[in-house]
Amino acid sequence: MESEAHRLLGQPRFGGILIVADHASNRVPDDIDLGIAPELMQEHIAWDIGVAATAERMVRPGIAAWLGNVSRLVCDFNRDHDAPGIIPEVSDGHAIPGNMLCADKRRARLERFFEPYHEGLAELLDAAPPALILSLHSYTPALRTCDKPRPWHIGILYNEDDRAARLAIPILEAEGLCVGDQQPYSGKLLNATMNRHAESEGRPYLGVEIRQDHIAHEDGQAEWAERLARVCNTVALGI
Repeated sequence: MESEAHRLLGQPRFGGILIVADHASNRVPDDIDLGIAPELMQEHIAWDIGVAATAERMVRPGIAAWLGNVSRLVCDFNRDHDAPGIIPEVSDGHAIPGNMLCADKRRARLERFFEPYHEGLAELLDAAPPALILSLHSYTPALRTCDKPRPWHIGILYNEDDRAARLAIPILEAEGLCVGDQQPYSGKLLNATMNRHAESEGRPYLGVEIRQDHIAHEDGQAEWAERLARVCNTVALGI
């Protein structure tokens, strides 16, 4: 199933695992002009590099994926409805002139993308409640506006509900990975989609940020897909 706002891969199952990837696409609809250089659409400001391909490789019986289908520069699904960055005017030092919208155009953008994305996800979760939601993101090893390196291979993010995080972190560390607990940023601050669809409903979830250089190529995508499928199954059984 596919729409302007989202894609659904696989068959969601009661008691299965649902991957949710808000920033899986760098697509910009033809009728939207962001006013930026085309090459920027291949960088991290436009999408979570490697996430879509990793999620696609994870899909199998018992694991489905709900993927955002437009660039986060068009609409950032992982934001609260009233957050300024939901239609970003600046990202990592780059101005986005096409996002300097009047109130009516901003409202129309949200009604076109943000609302159907979240309404569809809510309906899906109600129809086939999963044992675990995997909130799948990736992050750049370094930001243009900050020269501090990010050494973690994977970060685990959460807000109030850390049930899945507490199970997943030692499993990942046992594999020799450098695991960030609330790194490279805190899920207390950046957790809007999971706050809305998981924490508010008592649904267990695992918030993951993979460093992009690990999944920017096919070998890494295959390796991480198998790892995450295994870890998620173990975590789901342990909650």
